[in-house]
Amino acid sequence: MNAALPDTVAATGQPSTPALPARLMSSADYRESLRRYKPVVYVDGQLIDSVADAPSLRPGINALGVSYDFALDAAKAPLMLASNTARGITVNRMLHINESAGDLLNKLEAVRILCQETGCAQRYLAHDALNALAQVSARLDDATGSTEHRARFADYLAHVQDGDLSLGIAMTDAKGDRSKRPHQQANPDTYVHVVERNSKGIVIAGTKAIVTGAPYMHELLVMPSRQMGQADADFAVCCAVPIDAPGLTLISRPAGRPGDKVEHGAPLFSRKYGQSTAVCVFDKVFVPWDRVFFEGAWEHSHVLTYSYATHHRHSCIGARAGFGDLLIGAGALMCEANGLNPGDTASLRDPMVELIKITEGFYACGVAASVYGTRDELAGNFMPEPVFSNIGKLLLATQIYDMHRLAHEVSGGLIVALPGPDEDHNPATAATLAEVLRANPAVPYDKRIEVARFIEDLTASYQGGWYSLISLHGGGSPAAMKQEIWRQYPVGDKVALVERLLDRGVLAPTDGAPNGDNSRAITKNRQPGKCCDTGCTAPGQAIMVDLPLSRKAD
Repeated sequence: MNAALPDTVAATGQPSTPALPARLMSSADYRESLRRYKPVVYVDGQLIDSVADAPSLRPGINALGVSYDFALDAAKAPLMLASNTARGITVNRMLHINESAGDLLNKLEAVRILCQETGCAQRYLAHDALNALAQVSARLDDATGSTEHRARFADYLAHVQDGDLSLGIAMTDAKGDRSKRPHQQANPDTYVHVVERNSKGIVIAGTKAIVTGAPYMHELLVMPSRQMGQADADFAVCCAVPIDAPGLTLISRPAGRPGDKVEHGAPLFSRKYGQSTAVCVFDKVFVPWDRVFFEGAWEHSHVLTYSYATHHRHSCIGARAGFGDLLIGAGALMCEANGLNPGDTASLRDPMVELIKITEGFYACGVAASVYGTRDELAGNFMPEPVFSNIGKLLLATQIYDMHRLAHEVSGGLIVALPGPDEDHNPATAATLAEVLRANPAVPYDKRIEVARFIEDLTASYQGGWYSLISLHGGGSPAAMKQEIWRQYPVGDKVALVERLLDRGVLAPTDGAPNGDNSRAITKNRQPGKCCDTGCTAPGQAIMVDLPLSRKAD
């Protein structure tokens, strides 16, 4: 595409009138918008007077700001923006409801280039939650024979898109005793729950933990973190809350490494871009009915958690591919600075290829999940194929430590053994270090050291540990992904294939068991209709815009 703003052709493959752009903010507009809110935020024990001006949160605000500026960049806009055909407007892709498998591909690539720039862009969680909320709203209306939930969600979506807002996803509860269900907890506030209902709305109390980017969001989407039972009905609540709602307190950690020294001429990457997380305490927070998407509907809580998890794991694939791109580029630069060429040195080429294989391997799962994505017949949006989504997320979650190891292997021990940055400007030591710590004559000492400290920052620091842990547990633990893969994978089809080849014929249904012999529960499909042929891309479906930006040559 050549146009700065994508039109309906990009979304549907059919000619149409170009969509009108929604009000889009720049990073400066976003920062200024935060000043309209007065949330109660504590960082390192200190009450923050102004989130927009707090040094401890600046790296997180910088990172989110990139999602705004990229949408205004003419070269990136075809990818970073999307056409909402129902409303006839163009919106930030991080707030778009997927209308095709092409939208899934474009979202995956958009997240990748955002995370190439920032390490972790954070705003894509809003996309994942909004798509899941569209799906559960449709199911609630289908179950009740109404249009109330769809209409309420549509009004909220318009509010978010028109304001170009950033949403924090308050899903993970504090949980308390993991062996007990929400209603069994000694302290009910370990889960967010409804404590009062009246004609104007509901009142909620409880605690959400690990809320990504919470201090510098405009609103929080409160969502259940697990499937609820009937006794847990009060805990089955989904609603939107302004970040400065009375009774809401955010207890946060700094974003990135804002307190670390700025190295002369080369600020730490994680001092520029980072991520804050917060524990969000709701102390009798009022939510009006027009911002309550469901409450008490315990039998539908699993739809929201499952849908969100699938969308989010798909997005995480793009995010960690962007991080992998940073390690690949830095590793190659470090090899060059050390005076070695991976093409000529097998001991460097092999780990570099392994790093590439890991990154592109799990990203390929994201592409497959997009191509095999299916349309939700009730909500109308597109859902990534769950098996590929979970396999890709499982690969990155368990291989993030290998990615760090491989970056260390090609870089050498210098990345954690360097003298402190102040020595670079110490008259007594700087000249000596510049001479003895230079390797490739074509690469100045300061350039070699700059790359070494970049790799240290991403892999062998406090921030490096954060990337490892958030990759492992963000979007669910490896155990949760393995469970979902086993639940969704059509094992029964593979068994039927072998049975047919062996001419055994033992899969014939027994009386009263239309899907096969109930005694063979292990080898039959647990999800009928989830076979691979249901997810194939339909002819005429949208494709990704042009060449992926993450692979364009300069």
